[in-house]
Amino acid sequence: MQKANIDWENIGFGYIKTPYRFVSNYKNGAWDEGALTEDDKVVISECAGVLQYAQTCFEGLKAYTTQHGHIVCFRPDLNAERMHDTALRLEMPPYPKDKFVEAVKKVVKANEAYVPPYGSGATLYIRPYMFGSDAVIGVKPANEYQFRVFTTPVGPYFKGGVKPIVIKVSDFDRAAPRGTGHIKAGLNYAMSLHAIVTAHKEGFAENMYLDPATRTKVEETGGANFLFVTKDGTIVTPKSDSILPSITRRSLCYVAEHYLGMKVEHREVLFSEVKDFAECGLCGTAAVISPVGKIFDHGKEIDFPSGMEKMGPVIQKLYDTLTGIQMGRIEAPKGWIEVIE
Repeated sequence: MQKANIDWENIGFGYIKTPYRFVSNYKNGAWDEGALTEDDKVVISECAGVLQYAQTCFEGLKAYTTQHGHIVCFRPDLNAERMHDTALRLEMPPYPKDKFVEAVKKVVKANEAYVPPYGSGATLYIRPYMFGSDAVIGVKPANEYQFRVFTTPVGPYFKGGVKPIVIKVSDFDRAAPRGTGHIKAGLNYAMSLHAIVTAHKEGFAENMYLDPATRTKVEETGGANFLFVTKDGTIVTPKSDSILPSITRRSLCYVAEHYLGMKVEHREVLFSEVKDFAECGLCGTAAVISPVGKIFDHGKEIDFPSGMEKMGPVIQKLYDTLTGIQMGRIEAPKGWIEVIE
């Protein structure tokens, strides 16, 4: 397959239209078989549930070329599971998990020319999403829904190398207690926009959100889970009912324990503990791990011993191991890599 005429080394992290996407519709209590289409336009009622009451959810994952030339996806079954859970919480009909994975594979295969070559640092980003599509004027769930999957090639998240970022403790809450923080609902991200724009204006890369009930415990950022490393080399990740369960974070914890022989703790993390950690990172699909060098807390500064020049040694080892698994340089646990035939 001849690759698309794209300067893979220099594309950014933005939208580039690819030829095919997958569309399936839910009507009369059932999902249809769905199909690939070249039409990238979404046509819905002006009164559609998604437009009136934000009844929408999404996922994000990647396809890439391994060193052996295979096109693969990383753990799409977990994205299917998370979207299933999200849909239930939003009173949307879950898209079947097996068909979710099948749809992802179909779209990647159809857009094979847009999967960047191995070694370019670029990947094919995959965006499955679902929304209420029929007219809803009373506050209630829609009766009809659409599930779609599109792709776009994206450049490396860290252009010019990985550099630790500076973040701030946010004055805003990301999610309410017993709310929707644990699901990937579009409304969560809409609510985070003002907070992240404010942080950027103040010169910070991201927000650290604390728990909304007591504001004493670490939750997550607007789009990533935290991962800390203690001075004795233990991996610690915050536990909360309002944190989105990151697939990357879960994978990194498995790698730490089973590949690197490290101790892993998934527990509540008090903000007062943060100053005592040796390293800090943000886990997510786009970057795998973004190292954090400093945290500003209303005039006070937390500086991690790992510094501002490069990833700390433990986070670097985690990053190298997980990306090695994803790219086929290290043998993956069973079921982690979905090969696109």
